[in-house]
Amino acid sequence: MGKENRGGRGGHKPNFSNRSQRGGRPRTGLGAKSKQKTIIEPHRFPGVFIAKTPQYDLLLTKNFSPGQTVYGEKKIQVTDESSPETKIEYRVWNAFRSKLGAAILNGIESIYMQPGSKVLYLGAASGTTISHVSDIVGENGVVYGIEISERSGRDLINMAKMRNNLIPIIEDGRKPYKYRMMVSMVDCIFADVAQPDQARIVGMNAQYFLKNGGGFVFSIKATCIDSTAEPAVVFANQIQELKKMGFKTKEQVTLEPFERDHCVVTGVYRAKKKKE
Repeated sequence: MGKENRGGRGGHKPNFSNRSQRGGRPRTGLGAKSKQKTIIEPHRFPGVFIAKTPQYDLLLTKNFSPGQTVYGEKKIQVTDESSPETKIEYRVWNAFRSKLGAAILNGIESIYMQPGSKVLYLGAASGTTISHVSDIVGENGVVYGIEISERSGRDLINMAKMRNNLIPIIEDGRKPYKYRMMVSMVDCIFADVAQPDQARIVGMNAQYFLKNGGGFVFSIKATCIDSTAEPAVVFANQIQELKKMGFKTKEQVTLEPFERDHCVVTGVYRAKKKKE
């Protein structure tokens, strides 16, 4: 497997503070009415941005549904340089509420999704992280959100009404054959399913929907798999399961301090050749 990454490497590493990621209010009143100038810069991942402020930097995505929030996140508006009368709205990405956001802040090297990508999101819940994925893939992309809980699914469906690039599917991720007619081949699978058979769920969906050479981003919660074993042992076992199913892992990143006993594993998928 590739190198384990416990922090950012290469490129710009923002000075993200715990207060900023928890949604604490900046002293200068960061936002459209702030007197302090906020500079928006592209992140090294297309579709992700950084707001540079006097106090700290913030992780952002461009709001696919301007004016709307999903989980009470802050918004930042800036003037479009090409059209001074136009405002561009960004949403602050709270890494304490998002495994993918935490992985990006901790220096993950690839997320295998960008504007125009097709993404299968396993474990969409009520829509916190998947809304940022919707922002990333934009108008020319699509996100299929799989969620087993009907309660969380209602929130997901309501949020998706404002995002025509997000398709909510209330189904069991263990049964991909039930939604095979609704999901096309995808460029990336993102998985955040708190189940004992997490790796198996990712593998089954990859066989149906992930193209050869497609990427995966797998959030592993050690305590959901085996609460008695050391997290490092659980992570290693899950990685071995992925390899048996045709995945080539590239990277492993811890989610401390945002999440305890969590890591994110990324890599690519190569479907096994059928025996003649």
